This record gives sequence, C-alpha cells and structure tokens, in this order.
Amino acid sequence: MKAHTYETQSTITPEKALEFLQEGNQRFVNNLKANRDLLEQVNATREGQWPFAVVLSCIDSRTSAELIFDQGLGDIFSIRIAGNFVNQDILGSMEFGCNVAGSKLIVVLGHTKCGALKGSLDAAQIEGLGMDNLNHLINHFTPIINEVIEENEERSSKNSSLLERLNQQNVKNAIEDIRKQSSTLRNLENEGKIKIVGANYDVETGAVSWLL
Repeated sequence: MKAHTYETQSTITPEKALEFLQEGNQRFVNNLKANRDLLEQVNATREGQWPFAVVLSCIDSRTSAELIFDQGLGDIFSIRIAGNFVNQDILGSMEFGCNVAGSKLIVVLGHTKCGALKGSLDAAQIEGLGMDNLNHLINHFTPIINEVIEENEERSSKNSSLLERLNQQNVKNAIEDIRKQSSTLRNLENEGKIKIVGANYDVETGAVSWLL
C-alpha cells in the first residue's frame, strides 16, 4: 500500500475517509495488517504530506491511532493529549490539518478505562500527590462529571458505569467544543468539506465503535 499523494487525497470524500478508518480497524481486530513498505513511504513523503484524517486521541500507550486504524506514514495527523479534549492549540492544529493540509475527517477518539478520566473521578487523591499541572488537567473534566453523575452516585474510578458515561460525554463535549470554538472547522463541516465524528476504542478487544 502506497502513501497518499496530493492527487489521491483530493479524490477522498469525508465519507470515504471514515470508511478507510473503519476498514483499518477491522483489519487490526482481525490481525490482517495491510502490506506496506514503510521505508518506501518515507521516501514517498519526503517532499510533503497529504493525510486524509485528523485523529485526536488520548496519550494512553494502548491507543496509537496509526496502529488501531492500520494506517501508514503520511496517512493521518495524530494529536494526543491525556483525556482527548480540545484547547486553542489543538484547534489550531486541526485547522491546519483540514484547511491547509487538506484532511477530510476529524475523529475525537476516546477509550475505555481512561486513566485521565479515572484521575478526575478520584481528584481528591490525585491532588494529594502535589502535581500542580496534572491537577490542572484532571480538573478540566469536573464539569462533565457533574453532567453525567446521578444523585447519590459514587464518584470513583471504581464505578465503571460512571467512568464509561464520562468517557462518552467527554467525546461528545469535545466535538461540541470544536464546532463552537473554531469557525473555520464549523464552516468546513457545514460546506460538506469535512466530517467531525466521535469514536470509542475498547482496550480489551481492540475494536472501535463510532458515535456518528
């Protein structure tokens, strides 16, 4: 499988880009990796890159987007931050990926058993460790916890139902933030030039489910 070129990228629709990732995850789950010469792709992309998708995922070591979607060099822009949320710098990266470099799809990829979200549920314990910047990060999810937690429900990472509801809502909120905070990406989506979708990776099975 060869690296994408300007010509191949320009023919990809947002729907086809999504299909590429869906098919790639099916190959990953079935252990049927596409045949790629990565050194050939290094050579093919030395003058430029034409990725067809931007994937925002967690830094979790189990969630490498290139691997779980079975993609090669130059196929996707991979943005990673603990808890897969957006900020201004990440939005700028997405704007570059889509409006400058021509990507057709944005995926916000959450995952089961997310450590960042577990930390937000156990914030009192994490804050006791005295890591100022980590405390700042996990407090980002407090408003989302308040959205999904039920009255008298246990706020704990051991509460698997709450953790998964938080994971799903966090992905949905990130998509809303992209649309609200970036007029560039919102306009591209409204014009049908890109799609913005959510997804969830299961760390036990390797399968990606889609929030379309």
